[in-house]
Amino acid sequence: MIDVRRGADRHGGGEPAAGISTRHAFSFGEHYDPDNLRFGPVLACNEETLAPGAGFDEHPHSHTEIVTWVVEGELTHRDSTGATGLVRPGDVQHLGAGSGIRHVERNDGPVPLRFVQTWLAPLPSADAPEPSYALVKGIADSTPYAVPAAGAVLHVRRPGAGERVAVPAAEHVYVHVVRGDLRLDGEELGPGDAARLTGEKDLVLVAGSPGELLIWELP
Repeated sequence: MIDVRRGADRHGGGEPAAGISTRHAFSFGEHYDPDNLRFGPVLACNEETLAPGAGFDEHPHSHTEIVTWVVEGELTHRDSTGATGLVRPGDVQHLGAGSGIRHVERNDGPVPLRFVQTWLAPLPSADAPEPSYALVKGIADSTPYAVPAAGAVLHVRRPGAGERVAVPAAEHVYVHVVRGDLRLDGEELGPGDAARLTGEKDLVLVAGSPGELLIWELP
């Protein structure tokens, strides 16, 4: 099954007056959609834009794996474990909320910050682990990043025009287009579009222009 969701159909959120703009792919906050709560372990895939000086004040999370991919600008992170990070394009930030954590996310830079943030539910466990923080700098194309707590693997792909990208043969796959134009099984995908794949094998994405993709391999 191939379920394509268009970026234009994401519902808006954030606080525009405070310089925060959010585009949600799933039911989130005040926007409740009982038919769009999650896909496998994926609970949220938010496209965020923060104006210079804007940000999210300290707030809590628990029992969630939060993976952030910066598109443009720099994201400043600090949390209640004492961890800090400056996340730039090409870096993967992973916050394991575990039993509970508080953090701050800000744009302390001079230009707008754009990032994609994916929330994943952890696998069933008797005890929530201690919170954790990881920042992988400059992840290479095709290098997988595993999120064992959710049984998920992130593949970052940056195809050139005409390049073919094999889709992982997992039970569930979530594809988010960061930039570029691609074709998947006859469907045209552009920036902000996503494809939710269930039980599909031997699928290939073909890039019509240089692109950037986040491909989640899911249980």
